[in-house]
Amino acid sequence: MNHVAGDKSEQTKDLVLQTALGMLRTRGYAKTTMRAIAAEAGVSLGSAYYYFASKDELVLELYRESVLEQRAAANTALAGRKGLSDRLKVALHAGVQALNPYHHFGGAFIASALPPHTAVNPFGAASTQAREEAIAIFADVIDGTKIPAYLRSQLPELLWLAYMGIVLFWVYDHSEDQRRTHTLIDGAAALIAKLVALSRLPVVKPLVEEALALKARVQS
Repeated sequence: MNHVAGDKSEQTKDLVLQTALGMLRTRGYAKTTMRAIAAEAGVSLGSAYYYFASKDELVLELYRESVLEQRAAANTALAGRKGLSDRLKVALHAGVQALNPYHHFGGAFIASALPPHTAVNPFGAASTQAREEAIAIFADVIDGTKIPAYLRSQLPELLWLAYMGIVLFWVYDHSEDQRRTHTLIDGAAALIAKLVALSRLPVVKPLVEEALALKARVQS
């Protein structure tokens, strides 16, 4: 009996989530309220709030799903690709493509993510799991490539931070099919690969190590 109840509860939660995601795609952020989600899903407002305390929690689920979609697409695209530039390029394109259905409310999403304690802040505690899964995509990117040993453990997070910058650019990119963002990705991937190659040089290594040490101090 409890198993059946549990299954029904999960089905209701998934119904609320999928309804919310569909409404975010078609109606945008502002018009997707918890009351509207509940009405569209055919559940009580109390039930909707039982599973998700706020609209921000639903957007966090959107972030998690987009990360999973990006990883699946990136893993497929990475097969057979060996150079860092090429591997990074396909992973970054996969990330933007996973977010494409939500471009029309990207500005509202950024506004909701700015407060440091909001659930959808990509650097906050609530986003830890999604953030770690996103960083893992870039660990896959560098797998099998030539990366200096002192940089290898730090690089996935640095690449994710670069991706966050690209997402911010994408949010405000109103060129057709976000053409400028894809141009940025192609150029940035090639540039990053060159910088990583330069980090092997004895004259450059101390500068990179100093930058990594500064990053560690800021994060401690």
